[in-house]
Amino acid sequence: MSRKIHTKPVNGLSSDWIAPPSIIKALGPFTFDPCAHPGQFYKTADIMISPPVDGLSLKWRGSVWLNPPYGSEIRKWLAKMALHGNGIALVHARTETRMFTKYVWPRAAAICFLEGRFHFHYPSGERSKLNSGAPVALIAYGSWNARALRQSRLGVVLSVPNDDPS
Repeated sequence: MSRKIHTKPVNGLSSDWIAPPSIIKALGPFTFDPCAHPGQFYKTADIMISPPVDGLSLKWRGSVWLNPPYGSEIRKWLAKMALHGNGIALVHARTETRMFTKYVWPRAAAICFLEGRFHFHYPSGERSKLNSGAPVALIAYGSWNARALRQSRLGVVLSVPNDDPS
């Protein structure tokens, strides 16, 4: 069976990947995280939803932190974020994919391209020795979140033409 590299788990070691707390500290605070891990070592938002509750089926509110499950379902999460219009998503920077052409380029306010390869953390807090395997981007929806990206100094920020300048 042939699998595309972006859907292949990192050597099957884990499917639970947490963003480093420094990312949330630089961008937050957030109101809602629909994809939190139940054993996560730090708080990403005031309200954190984790399995078995399906965060995709809930009504999102406020500023959302979205580190979605990677794989074939990621488009559903970004579609909901684009409709919600208020938050920041952490995804692989696969700018040529349908995911980007449908839910990022026409709807986002800004994109931050992080320098180098990103290292996720395990839910325990331990930093993974393996990098993300692909470039990572932070996608801002809404002008407040675009400003947070620009002020974070986490990488190179590109304003998307549909950014509300207010």
